[in-house]
Amino acid sequence: MAMASPFSPASAAAASPALFSVSTSRPLSLTTAATAAVSARAPCRGSRGFRRGRFAVCNVAAPSAAVQETKPAAAAKESQRPVYPFPAIVGQDEMKLCLLLNVIDPKIGGVMIMGDRGTGKSTTVRSLVDLLPDISVVVGDPFNSDPYDPEVMGPEVRDRLLKGEDLTVTTTKITMVDLPLGATEDRVCGTIDIEKALTEGVKAFEPGLLAKANRGILYVDEVNLLDDHLVDVLLDSAASGWNTVEREGISISHPARFILIGSGNPEEGELRPQLLDRFGMHAQVGTVRDAELRVKIVEERARFDKDPKTFRQSYLEEQGKLQDQITSARSNLGSVQLDHDLRVKISQVCSELNVDGLRGDIVTNRAAKALAALKGRDIVTVEDIATVIPNCLRHRLRKDPLESIDSGLLVVEKFYEVFG
Repeated sequence: MAMASPFSPASAAAASPALFSVSTSRPLSLTTAATAAVSARAPCRGSRGFRRGRFAVCNVAAPSAAVQETKPAAAAKESQRPVYPFPAIVGQDEMKLCLLLNVIDPKIGGVMIMGDRGTGKSTTVRSLVDLLPDISVVVGDPFNSDPYDPEVMGPEVRDRLLKGEDLTVTTTKITMVDLPLGATEDRVCGTIDIEKALTEGVKAFEPGLLAKANRGILYVDEVNLLDDHLVDVLLDSAASGWNTVEREGISISHPARFILIGSGNPEEGELRPQLLDRFGMHAQVGTVRDAELRVKIVEERARFDKDPKTFRQSYLEEQGKLQDQITSARSNLGSVQLDHDLRVKISQVCSELNVDGLRGDIVTNRAAKALAALKGRDIVTVEDIATVIPNCLRHRLRKDPLESIDSGLLVVEKFYEVFG
């Protein structure tokens, strides 16, 4: 499952029990700005809302503000399928740690999870959403625009803000979008709204899955089976934070900042090296071999299937502590310091392993800071680096067909050599 190393995430969690149990103050509830009601669409310029050769942002297919406001949040939450609690997942510490670090610092660049069938990859990813705090969004906007950050606003909301309009704001759960293997590029990126074109005779943009995933999580199961051109689109959007669509006279760019999580079974094929390199971290999961642990996993799953509501209630306290810990880590991340000498040694490890480019250096620095913040510290230690560096570099090493040793162990050996 995890590497047999004293600095593996599993041993780090054991050495530092506070990793998943620190209780901090409850996160402050997000302020809901109840301002004057705003119409679902801003006035369009021109008779049909379009400038020649350029898409007018007012014609975006979106739910009306009235419909979105009247839908009770509690009712929507109750109608969702029950999700297995994150703290109830037994083992797989390496995968869980990589996911938590990306939640704390989304700029790490996502996680690629590779492992055997039936090891809880999809269950763990879906349970992650429950841990994330609510976010403020503009009512009626299909891009989940942040009303307080222009960098994460859709084009229409930004125009309305520049005109001095009041924005109606609400809070919602962070969205997790499941990308099916059969999805087309138009469904992912967005395309022409055919219904609007036929009924009103205007060209309008219909947002795709990347718009829905903005400020949320985009999960691709069996990513190694996804068409390469779609993987390219996803990785480009994840790296730049924007999605640009050029379709039949429509040109639009909208924010697409999301945590990209991919999972797959290595028996079904590997991703191309240049695509693997674009994922921030790489977690390997394996089948649990300990009989007692396997029994515990089966019993916990049976309890959940029998009565999901009661099972979730039993983990409510642990869930709340972990939520508080994540909220505290996110707020304190900016104050975490990484010593210059440690940065030099990180880069030395990357250089001596012949890691192409600088993504390995950047991601290792970010992940080490996120881990220190998760543990409630403002200084990165050597142990923090040792815990995350195999996950940050193992998928960036050049493959040697004659080499039988695991690439993660190569990283650990080089780490000890450089750090002493």
